[in-house]
Amino acid sequence: MKGFVCKVCGFISIKGSAPDKCPVCGAPKSSFDERQDAIKTASDANNLSELEKKHIPVITIVKKCGLIPEGCQDVHVKMGQVQHPMLSEHYITDIDFYIDNDFISRVKLTPGKLNPAAALHMKAGGGKLAVIEHCNLHGAWIKEAEL
Repeated sequence: MKGFVCKVCGFISIKGSAPDKCPVCGAPKSSFDERQDAIKTASDANNLSELEKKHIPVITIVKKCGLIPEGCQDVHVKMGQVQHPMLSEHYITDIDFYIDNDFISRVKLTPGKLNPAAALHMKAGGGKLAVIEHCNLHGAWIKEAEL
């Protein structure tokens, strides 16, 4: 899948163009490269390979938040149907969240003491949620869901 990749922090714009300024690190538009293969997707969503089972995000949307009861829904994301390793030599570096292709948040992960997962408390609403995970060995993988 095509994206515009920041050469400084690895952020990927999925809006169809590079932003004037990277929303993660602040790098200028000139720091972005257009790449046709910036993001990997499943070859066949009904028959995932072992690699895809460890990398394609699994999204769970909880419409009623237990922490903020009014106007909040939770988005839980884990990396893969089969849990991705979090070893110093192979791990998920970060997870980026987008609504309707607009970047909203990045969760940074470090190997060893964290699981390959994240959660956001989102203001209630609709739209298309996209989650992109970045593996230090196997690149970026995307999954989308309707809110």
